[in-house]
Amino acid sequence: MAEENSGSAATQVGRGPGGGMTEEEANKRYDGLITVRNKAIKGKGAWYWAHLEPMLVRNSDTGLPKTVKLRCTLCDAVFSASNPSRTASEHLKRGTCPNFSSLVKPIASLPPPQQNHRKRNSSGRNRAAGNASASANYQVPPPLPIVDQSRFLPELSYPLPLSTPVPAVSSSSAAHGGPGMFTQHHPPTHMVLSGGKEDLGALAMLEDSVKKLKSPKSSPAGPTLSKTQIDSAFDLLADWVYECCGTVSFSSLDHPKFRAFLNHVGLPPISRRELAGSRLDAKYNEAKAESDAKIRDAMFFQLAADGWTGKKKQGGHFGEQNLVTLSVNLPNGTSVFRKTVLTSGYVPSKYAEDVLWDTVTEICPNSVHQCVGIVADKFKSKALRNLESQHQWMVNISCQSRAFNKLIKDFAKELPFFKNASDNCARLANFMNSKSQVRNALLKYQVQEYGHAEPLRAPRESSDFEMAVSLVEDVLNSTKAIHLAATDESFKSSLPSEVGDLVRNPRFWIELNVVYSLVDVVKTMSREIEAEKPRVGQCLPLWEELRVKVKEWRSRYHVAEGPVEKIIDRRFQKNYHPAWAAAFILDPLYLVRDSSGKYLPPFKLLTPDQEKDVDRLITRLVSREEAHIALMELMKWRTEGLEPVYAQAVQLKQRDAATGKMRLANPQSSRLVWETYLAGFKSLGKVAVRLIFLHATSSGFKCNWPLTRWVGGAQSHSRAGTDRAQKLMFVAAHSKMEKRGEWANDEERDAELFSLANGEDDVLNEVYVDTSSL
Repeated sequence: MAEENSGSAATQVGRGPGGGMTEEEANKRYDGLITVRNKAIKGKGAWYWAHLEPMLVRNSDTGLPKTVKLRCTLCDAVFSASNPSRTASEHLKRGTCPNFSSLVKPIASLPPPQQNHRKRNSSGRNRAAGNASASANYQVPPPLPIVDQSRFLPELSYPLPLSTPVPAVSSSSAAHGGPGMFTQHHPPTHMVLSGGKEDLGALAMLEDSVKKLKSPKSSPAGPTLSKTQIDSAFDLLADWVYECCGTVSFSSLDHPKFRAFLNHVGLPPISRRELAGSRLDAKYNEAKAESDAKIRDAMFFQLAADGWTGKKKQGGHFGEQNLVTLSVNLPNGTSVFRKTVLTSGYVPSKYAEDVLWDTVTEICPNSVHQCVGIVADKFKSKALRNLESQHQWMVNISCQSRAFNKLIKDFAKELPFFKNASDNCARLANFMNSKSQVRNALLKYQVQEYGHAEPLRAPRESSDFEMAVSLVEDVLNSTKAIHLAATDESFKSSLPSEVGDLVRNPRFWIELNVVYSLVDVVKTMSREIEAEKPRVGQCLPLWEELRVKVKEWRSRYHVAEGPVEKIIDRRFQKNYHPAWAAAFILDPLYLVRDSSGKYLPPFKLLTPDQEKDVDRLITRLVSREEAHIALMELMKWRTEGLEPVYAQAVQLKQRDAATGKMRLANPQSSRLVWETYLAGFKSLGKVAVRLIFLHATSSGFKCNWPLTRWVGGAQSHSRAGTDRAQKLMFVAAHSKMEKRGEWANDEERDAELFSLANGEDDVLNEVYVDTSSL
């Protein structure tokens, strides 16, 4: 039988997709499967890898790798490697493999006790001859049917079919209780129970009890794990629950199916009180100790505050609860989470100022000079400026990602063509959404053209600029469907002339493209800023890059020069800080090679006012006694610069294998050069190392909605609940920041997964699942 299975599997493999692999693809596929299997064997992957082994099949003529197969280690059958989970399901779970015996045998296969068995056989033989004619016309009620339980009871470890056959028995075996009553079967019939299918579960439990009473040793509860293995498994489970941070409910651990899963893999039930109590406390203490140690080891740090900017509800009132996350940026490029602050409604600037300074004093009560600056997504003009004026050593800047997003709002408010395009889109959307016949036609054509349907998102208020931008995007994405709906013969006569003229007007669509492309330029840069987390020295180059891209946009769409640049300059001035210019000059990353071969700071790219800002900031950040020394060292830096070999080493870039972008080979080298090779610049060097590492964005740990609800609900009920929610958030944030954003975009990953038309490769899915549990 095993040979037949193996042969049929091999035949299928020959026709499978693996036959057309190149040598490189085969090796890559094989290495991927081996990696997944090795991790699974260590307890970090699917169960079936213990029985499936990847094999690299070579060409008989050339000896080069041709394709990859899977071999069952139990019966040596060979299968395609395209879908291991399906292979396991069909070959192992469904009983095709003759040597796979993980399922518990049904009651029918359990022999009755040996003594009774002999007596029944003996008495049956003695009475069989005398009663043959009588028993031939006598029908005994069918015995208790054998039910396959696992389909209806996930907590049991054996199968139960939807339609349970009732075995027919011979008259002699039924009458005398011989073994034939459980072994001789006629064609099955569907069993009908008075309670319907719901009775099958109760019947399965009855069968389970009968089986245990009849032969207790034949139904093991599951795999037996040592205490060390159980503790290790629960540690991993707890880490996963904490890192999900509100997405996974603690109450879900009491779900019957989850408890059945634990029982199936040999684990006892886990107490959610323990998980939210002693285990959480221990994990929090461990994470807090690690975080405090990192801050103590650093000579200085920057405080980042993100979440002050709350969203307005309809009517312009602030009503949502927001979690402000406070984290600490360290000179070595890492960040550690500190705490969260729950805000609701309007937040005064003075309150934010107090929260920021209290956090600084909590972190370093005896050496507040250790905090060299703050970056926040709000309160630049008041709270941040007040703290900087009170504490001269601090450099407080606003978040650049937030500044770019505000720039889009500026465009929507002040550019006439932007307002005209958004008003026309709103008029079109309101008509199409309000008329059911037109709306249904639009949805129909959206499905026809794009494979999905979605109503146009019309803003309720003219001041909702974010929704206005989304509407412009919706209209452009549904261009063809809108044209088809507007020309539909069924209601063409009832279509208002102004709507029909708008849809047919080429100027309307050109205007939409102009608006959308401008927004896309800014949004793309904003996303890159949030992802790359640039340092403060990169702010001037970023805004210059924006100006260049806007100039290209104007040239492409023949837009007049002036209005857009004016808005950009005003937003630039609102966010500008002298530290931008100083860090740009002091960071070796931006040194420019002159005609003599020297690498000199780019003073020529600064305006006269920015040059003065550099001098003023440097003298402010050093003591009065060191001010003139720092300025002399600045002049030396301006004329001599950095030795070419060191400058080239700092500016060296290499391609990132994950994104394909060119990235710095040594991200910390700018600061390290000042601390080592340029150590002779004693006064200027202290300023340089403190400015170069400062982050220009405040974004860090993102709190999800369930966690916000937990913290808000806990705060309104008890102090203990608030502490528990804060500890959970600290543990989750600490873990995610330790991984440096490896799983920071769970929502984007989920959206990408569900947007795939045909799903992903099975092996890649297994790798994804495996690494998410680390």
